[in-house]
Amino acid sequence: MESSSDEEEARTFVQVISEKYNPDNFPYGQGVGVVILPSPPGSPSKDRLFLPSALVLNSRGISKAGDKSDIATFCAHVVELDLSDNQLNDWGEICTIVSNVPHLDFLNLSMNPLSGVELEPSAADTFSRVRRLVLINTHVSWDTVHTLTRHTPELQELFLCLNGYSAVSESQTSCPSLRLLQITDNELRAWAEVRKFGSMFPCLRALVLANNAVESVGETRETLQRLFANLRSINLNNSRLSKWEDIERLNFFPKLEEVKAMGIPLLQPYTTQERRSLLLAQLPSVVLLNGSAVSHGEREDAERFFIRYCQDFPEQELPERYHILVSKYGPLAPLAEVDLSPRCTVVDVRWGERVEAVSLRLEQTVGDLKKHLRARLQLPANGIRLFYLDREMRSVLGPEELKCGSRALHSYGIRDGDEILVVPKVKSRCSSSHL
Repeated sequence: MESSSDEEEARTFVQVISEKYNPDNFPYGQGVGVVILPSPPGSPSKDRLFLPSALVLNSRGISKAGDKSDIATFCAHVVELDLSDNQLNDWGEICTIVSNVPHLDFLNLSMNPLSGVELEPSAADTFSRVRRLVLINTHVSWDTVHTLTRHTPELQELFLCLNGYSAVSESQTSCPSLRLLQITDNELRAWAEVRKFGSMFPCLRALVLANNAVESVGETRETLQRLFANLRSINLNNSRLSKWEDIERLNFFPKLEEVKAMGIPLLQPYTTQERRSLLLAQLPSVVLLNGSAVSHGEREDAERFFIRYCQDFPEQELPERYHILVSKYGPLAPLAEVDLSPRCTVVDVRWGERVEAVSLRLEQTVGDLKKHLRARLQLPANGIRLFYLDREMRSVLGPEELKCGSRALHSYGIRDGDEILVVPKVKSRCSSSHL
């Protein structure tokens, strides 16, 4: 009884298409991307549908294919098929679907439970027309991946993210058509595993390794030139690169133009601008860094920054790139350090007949100064006013009262030798006493 119940609950690809694109759901005769064709009396509704070229059937509980002829009728012109987040756990069922979609270019099987189920090589030719294949979070085995790549002569993009891979099983047969491999959010650590992609995918142009724990780029120039002869883009975001040598080795990829290297331990101690400059200076062929284009002016600034950054290193620790840049720009003098913080100055404070030289911290406020002078000169706790006299402009400007208690002293332009007058505040009694 349980097995028959399970059979009844299994949803098929055909059933889901019939539900989603049922003509009854389109009372005006046409849905978005759906054309209803005339059919002879008595024909089932499936014969009256001409489905959109991009078919999205994700999260529908599909576990079976359904009738082959029905699939062929529905999908004669389908090019893209999204079956992500379903219950497909049998490659035979998947092959039944794919073999009846004659023009299939893009197939998304992400989040289907494909762990532990293998694709038979005899059935793999079914996928021969697929050019973009997405197997994210399927935990599909490397054996099945290799079976697929051997039988997809036009495969250009392969997505293997979130599959728990800590190692790479190398295939004896390469896949020369592949241009993009995205294998983010796995558990790869050693470069010895990553290097296998070079021999497996010799024409690879983009390698996305983000969110793996890759610890180094441990390879010689000759080997990287041979294994990754066509690589133009590499994404190492959130890897564990911790040595500048790893950044320098990226130059060994002969055609590399784009690098992403955000969130790596090596760059943690630096500011955002310093990180970009240090990377740029060591990657002379890169024209796109962390998603932003590199201008000629920015590169020159970064290279000059790098010379100054390295010039205090011991001779034996100077990177090769430093010597190359010094030969380009010559030795550069260190940038003068300009202290922009408010400084101290000495002014004459006049209180009645007394004049005393007082050192002021110009970042303090007028209110702070009043407190300081009361303590320093034993002035009255209340009832004083302060006036500022510019020594050079006093005859023209006269005294300026320092009224606002929260205003910083440096905003008045106070300089050495200027004068602060302290006068008692006259209580304003009612002038009627003079009447």
